[in-house]
Amino acid sequence: MSATPHQPAVTQPAVTQPAVTQPAVSEREARQVAEAAREQDWRKPSFAKELFLGRFRLDLIHPHPMPAEEDVQRGEEFLAKLRDFCETRIDSARIEREARIPDEVINGLKELGALGMKIDTKYGGLGLTQVYYNKALALVGSANPALGALLSAHQSIGVPQPLKIFGTQEQKDAFLPRLARTDISAFLLTEPDVGSDPARLATSAVRDGDDYVLDGVKLWTTNGVVADLLVVMARVPKSEGHKGGITAFVVEAASEGVTVENRNAFMGLRGLENGVTRFHQVRVPAANRIGPEGAGLKIALTTLNTGRLSLPAMCVGAGKWCLKIAREWSAVREQWGKPVAHHEAVGTKISFIAATTFALEAVLDLSSQMADEDRNDIRIEAALAKLFGSEMAWLMADELVQIRGGRGFETADSLAARGERAVPAEQILRDLRINRIFEGSTEIMHLLIAREAVDAHLSVAGDLIDPDKSLSDKAKAGASAGVFYAKWLPKLVAGPGQLPGSYGEFHPAGHVDLSGHLRYVERAARKLARSTFYAMSRWQGRMETKQAFLGRIVDIGAELFAMSAACVRAELLRTTEAHGREAYQLADVFCSQSRVRVEELFGRLWSNTDDVDRKVVKGVLGGAYTWLEDGIVDPSGDGPWIADATPGASEKENVHRPIR
Repeated sequence: MSATPHQPAVTQPAVTQPAVTQPAVSEREARQVAEAAREQDWRKPSFAKELFLGRFRLDLIHPHPMPAEEDVQRGEEFLAKLRDFCETRIDSARIEREARIPDEVINGLKELGALGMKIDTKYGGLGLTQVYYNKALALVGSANPALGALLSAHQSIGVPQPLKIFGTQEQKDAFLPRLARTDISAFLLTEPDVGSDPARLATSAVRDGDDYVLDGVKLWTTNGVVADLLVVMARVPKSEGHKGGITAFVVEAASEGVTVENRNAFMGLRGLENGVTRFHQVRVPAANRIGPEGAGLKIALTTLNTGRLSLPAMCVGAGKWCLKIAREWSAVREQWGKPVAHHEAVGTKISFIAATTFALEAVLDLSSQMADEDRNDIRIEAALAKLFGSEMAWLMADELVQIRGGRGFETADSLAARGERAVPAEQILRDLRINRIFEGSTEIMHLLIAREAVDAHLSVAGDLIDPDKSLSDKAKAGASAGVFYAKWLPKLVAGPGQLPGSYGEFHPAGHVDLSGHLRYVERAARKLARSTFYAMSRWQGRMETKQAFLGRIVDIGAELFAMSAACVRAELLRTTEAHGREAYQLADVFCSQSRVRVEELFGRLWSNTDDVDRKVVKGVLGGAYTWLEDGIVDPSGDGPWIADATPGASEKENVHRPIR
C-alpha cells in the first residue's frame, strides 16, 4: 500500500493472525449479544418509558426545562458567527455539483471551532450544550446537509463522545485538544456483511505485547476518507488473561496498514466523505483502547443515546426550509384564479409541514434540554426523536416536491439555467432519505425502542416465556409477575384523561384548548400499555417475532411523545416569548393530525395483513412468483451482492486525504 502523507511506511514484525471468518451466529445468539450490550439499569426517571407503561408523567417534562443563561449567551454568540459563515462562505450548489466539500470550507469551520462544539473548553472546545449543538447542526445542515453530516459524525458518534464518557484522563488529554481544532474523526462499526447485527463482526484485534494488531474491512465509514482519528470496533479473541469480545479503539488514520480503498457515492449527500477502510496488521497501542475488552458495543450504544439527537436536529432544519419554500412559492404560484396555497389540496400539505416542523422542534429541544440537565434517562426519548424526525422530515420534503410540481422534480441548476430561482427541492428529498437508515434504520429503531418499552415486563416475566428456563425458574417468574400485574393492571382502567378538568393550565384564556389533547395522550398511553400486555399474553415467547406489531406500538408511542412535547413547548412560548398564540395554534393542529394517525395505528394493531404478508414472502423467496418478473430487463451490473472482505494487504490505491 502507499504510505499516507502523515507517516512514512514502517516495517513491523508480522503477527500471526488467526483465520478470521464471519462468525456463525444463530438468531438467539445474536439477540443475546445485543442484550448484553444494553444498558440494563434505569437509575433515573424516563418520561417515554413511563408512557409505554401507561403512566403519563407530565411532571417529568412540564414545566419545560430551561438552559442556564451563560449557556444561552455562549450558544447564541457562536450561532451568530456560524450563520455569517454559512451565508458568506458555503456554496451549496458547488458542493452538489462537484460532489465534494471544498477544503477551505472545512478549514473555515475548524477556525470557527465547529469541530469542538461539544468538547469541553478546558480541551480547547466550545463547550456548547446539546441544545445549542443541535441548533448549530440545524443551521449548517440547512446550508448543506453533507456539512451537517460531517460535523455530526465527527462529534456525535466519532472519537470525542466515547472519550468524554469512557476515556481515561490520559486519552482525553492526548486526543481532545486535537479533535477540538484540527483533527476530524470517524466511527467504524459496519462491515460489508455486518450492519445492525454486530454479533457477526469479523474485524479482529489480537494482543501483541503493548499493542493490538487490527485486521479487517469496514464499510460506510462516514468521514473516513478525510479522518485523522478513528473509533474502530474490533473483536478481541478470548485467551488467557483476556476477556475478549467486541472492543473499541482509537486508531490514527495515518497508521501503516490503514487504507481507504474507495470513496463511496450516494443518491444524496453528495459531499459526504464516506469510504471503505481496510486494516492490515495495523498496530494500535493498548493505551488507545477505550474501556475494557468486550465493552465496545456498550460504548457504541451509550454514545448513541444522545448522539442520535444530531439527526433530528438536521431534520428540524430541513422542515424549516421546506416551510419557507412552501410559503413563498404557494403565495405566488396561481392556479384557477388564486394562489395554490388557497386550494385545499395544497393547503393541507402546508399545514402538515408547519405543524410537524413545530412538533419536531419541540421533541428535539425537550430531549436535548433533558440531556443537558441529566436528571432523566433519555435513551428512549432520543431514539423516538431520531425515528420520528427521520420519518416525518422525509414526508415533509416529499410534500414540498409535490407542492412545487414539475419544478420540485427539476434540479436547482436546471431551474437557474432557464432563469428561475434555483430551489433544490429534489436535492433535499435525496439528502434526507438516508436519515431513515443512518444510525439505526427505522426497522431497527422500532425493535430497539420496543425492547426498552417492554423492559419492565421482561424484568418480571421474562423467565416465564423463556424456553430455556427450568420449571422452577418459571414458577418463580410466575409468582413475581402475579404480584407486579396485580398492582399495575388496575391502574390502566381509569386516569386523569377521563376527567374534563384535567390539565386545565393548557387552556388559558384567549388561546385554543390543548388540555383535551393531553387528556387524549393520557388515555391513549393506558390503551397502549393494555395492548402491549395483551400481545405478550397472547404470543409470549413469539412476541419478538411480531416485528410489524411492535413497530406500530412504537409509532404510537412516538406520536404521543410528540404531542406531549408540542403542548409543553406551546405553553413555554406562551409564557416566555411573543409567539404563544401561534404556538398554541400549531400545537393544536399537530395534535389533531397526530390523533388521526394514532387511531389508525391502534386499529392496525389487530386488523392488518401481517399473516398473509408472511405467506407471500415465503412464496417470493421460494420462487412461486418469478413469472411476475417477466417482461423486463435488469440494468444491474455483474458482481457479488456483498463484496469480499477477507483480511489481507490492500491491493488498491489509498484515497485517504487529510485536510490541512
